[in-house]
Amino acid sequence: MKLRRLQVEQLRQFRQPFVMDDLQPGLNLIHGPNESGKSTLVRAIRAAFFERYRTSSVDDLRPWGDSAAAPTITLDFDARQKSWHLVKSFLQRKRCDLTIDSTSYSEDEAEEKLSELLGFQFSAKGVSKPEHWGVPGLLWVEQGTGQNIEQAVEHAGDHLKSALNSLVGEVASTGGDELVEQVKARWSELFTPTGKPRGDYQKLEKEREEHQREIDGLQARIQKYQEQVDRLGKLTHDYERTRQERPWEEAERQLEQAKERYRQVEKLEQQQAQEKEILKHLQSRQQLLRQNQEQLESLNRKLDVRKAELEKAQRALEQAEARSPSVANSVQEAKSAYEAAAKKVEQARLQETRSRLEQDVQRLDQQNRTLTQNLEKARQYQQELEKAREQARQNQIDVKALKALKDTERQLKEENIRSQTIATRLTWQLEPDARLALNGEPLEEQGERQLLEDSSLLIPGVGTLGITPGGEDLASTRRRLSTLEQSLTEQMKTLGVDYVQQAEHRVMAYEAAERTLQHTRELLKSVAPVNVEQLLADEKETGARLQAAKSELQNSPAPEPGQHARATDVASAEAGRARAETRLAEAEAEERKHQTELLTRRQSRDNAKAEWQQLQDEVHSPEHQKQLQNLSTELADIDDKMGRLAATLKAREQEIQEARPAILKQDIERYQRSISTLRQAQEERQRELRDIQVRLEAWGAEGLEEQRNERVAELEQCNRRYQELHRRARALDLLLNLLTEKRQALTRRLQAPLQKHLDHYLSLLFPQATLEVDEHLRPGTFTRGTELGQIAELSFGAREQMGLISRLAYADLLQEAGRPTLVIMDDTLVHSDTDRLEDMKRILFDAANRHQILLFTCHPEKWSDLGVAPRDIQAMKEQGSTNPV
Repeated sequence: MKLRRLQVEQLRQFRQPFVMDDLQPGLNLIHGPNESGKSTLVRAIRAAFFERYRTSSVDDLRPWGDSAAAPTITLDFDARQKSWHLVKSFLQRKRCDLTIDSTSYSEDEAEEKLSELLGFQFSAKGVSKPEHWGVPGLLWVEQGTGQNIEQAVEHAGDHLKSALNSLVGEVASTGGDELVEQVKARWSELFTPTGKPRGDYQKLEKEREEHQREIDGLQARIQKYQEQVDRLGKLTHDYERTRQERPWEEAERQLEQAKERYRQVEKLEQQQAQEKEILKHLQSRQQLLRQNQEQLESLNRKLDVRKAELEKAQRALEQAEARSPSVANSVQEAKSAYEAAAKKVEQARLQETRSRLEQDVQRLDQQNRTLTQNLEKARQYQQELEKAREQARQNQIDVKALKALKDTERQLKEENIRSQTIATRLTWQLEPDARLALNGEPLEEQGERQLLEDSSLLIPGVGTLGITPGGEDLASTRRRLSTLEQSLTEQMKTLGVDYVQQAEHRVMAYEAAERTLQHTRELLKSVAPVNVEQLLADEKETGARLQAAKSELQNSPAPEPGQHARATDVASAEAGRARAETRLAEAEAEERKHQTELLTRRQSRDNAKAEWQQLQDEVHSPEHQKQLQNLSTELADIDDKMGRLAATLKAREQEIQEARPAILKQDIERYQRSISTLRQAQEERQRELRDIQVRLEAWGAEGLEEQRNERVAELEQCNRRYQELHRRARALDLLLNLLTEKRQALTRRLQAPLQKHLDHYLSLLFPQATLEVDEHLRPGTFTRGTELGQIAELSFGAREQMGLISRLAYADLLQEAGRPTLVIMDDTLVHSDTDRLEDMKRILFDAANRHQILLFTCHPEKWSDLGVAPRDIQAMKEQGSTNPV
């Protein structure tokens, strides 16, 4: 089967017609990004073949939001050496038309032809499902389902077996099947489907096991009984021997001897501790006496140090006194510089004060002139404000009353218009000498009147004509006109105007006066923010401040002659004074530091002299010599006592170590535990003797050996019945295996053509590997070297690859049997690594020599070396939009 052309319209995202033609008989690589429509085209092909045209369960084909759409699919393809043209529409325009060469089919007949061609079934109700898809469901791989092949093979199994039978002939035997089924039925009476015993066979096996467990239990209890008898004899012998020997009494005697030795060692340790305290006290006394002796002997050294310190303090004092004149001169120079800088600051502040007063006089003079001008303008604006207020008072009018007046006038005009519409119209055109009179008013030449009331027309020489206007609304119209005219007159009188326009003119004049008032107020506020009185007060205050500033300027001291030429600003003068003050402070601080140094060094000299004199008197005193002699005598006596005490301690320590108190303590603990253990062991023997005697009496009453003999007899009887069924089961199992092996040999002969194609593709992907198919033609056991397993145990990518090569093998089998094939792959092999993908490209290129393959992908760069020109869906869509079908 070769698909040549595909067209979709009003189907999902393809609202406008989309055409993909010139499809090649081998590989066709169709690519586009996600959501470009690849899966939609695959769904369209499936719908064209699998879905009933009359079904209403294909809403997924409808473009989003378009309830009036009629998804339409057109296919042109070659099959069985004929040209096929299929057009199928769904939903709003349900139709199916099929043309095979020049023969046309429609509706159900057309769909049956498609089902017969490709080997699938239509769903009886609702949308098509995988179990209906048959061969196309096996060869058309949806996105993300390449690794799932078992169900697809199962749904296409009948068609595959039919193709195999057409190749190798009918090798199965129905008679053999009946025999296998009979044996399997007899075998099933004794075994479950998993090969476990069932029924009587299982019951006898369980009884046999139960009897054996009871016998084993009784035998164990008999053996235990015998062991207990032996144990009773041994325990009785041990108990009597221990009761006579009483070994714990010897342990008690040894315990008392160990305690006595340990008490003697404890006394020695107490004496040792007491004499160690005495030795420690003597050592402390010796250390204190040595410190006193060293302190007294150090006075001579201190006397030499004090002499050197006194001479050093005297020299430092003389050096400090030599710097006193220089320090006094620095202070005097700093004071002079500070006084000069202070005078400069005073002159600068005086000059700054006069400059400020001159600026204040100028500012206040300018401010006084400005206030005078503003006062004049304020008085002028006040006069204009009074005029505007008077104008507003004269033209003030009630706006609501004016609105009512205008409404009345409008109503009157509307009534006049209405009256003219329904009034009796009198028109005339007289001869030059003719005369008429209407209600006593002469009429001349030509004219027109509208009459609302009864009127009389006088015709000289003829008489008087009475005119009575007609119409249902005429009387009410006359009344409304009269009422409105009266109301209009009263409203004008109330407002004090003679006509409506006069009232409007007054409103306009009032509004203009109000605007003038607002503008004048703003002008007045600009020159007198508070009021005129406040402005007048500000002017007087500013004048007074101006006179005070002038007086202060005249009374301020004039600068010294030549001062203007060398005038310095206050900041610079104050900075100079600050620097002078800093230098003065530094000089004074240096002077204070020098005085402090003098006092410190003089005090140090005096202190050093006093300490030297005091230390000299102390060193040469008789008391000092006597203390040194007493300390030497006492130290010699302490050294003698410490020597004798250290010898005693060493001898006693040796005696304590030889006694080994830690080992004595362990001996005491060991003997105590031995006594407890020996007594407890004897008690345990006595208690166990009583328990065994009671237990043996109870077991002896049960007759264990008699029970065992009965159970042995029952087991032998059960064994005989079990062996009969067991031989039958083994015979049936052997027969079924032989029949099954023969049947499998026939099946392998049937599967040989499929296995041939499968091995061809597998050798390209996994050299030296094998993939076997089961009796249902499903790929199962995979072998590579020493590895053996099922396809389901492989990685996801490997399962996807094995699924694809299996489908290609099925396609080769179908083609060999003369069945049409078409392979469609939607984004498959996305989980393959680089090396495996390269092998799969070789496989696809090889299969394309025998089948048409439509490969849809969103990764065209991975298939650039496939040997075919890629087709871009996006580009075809854009081309279709510029060149509509």
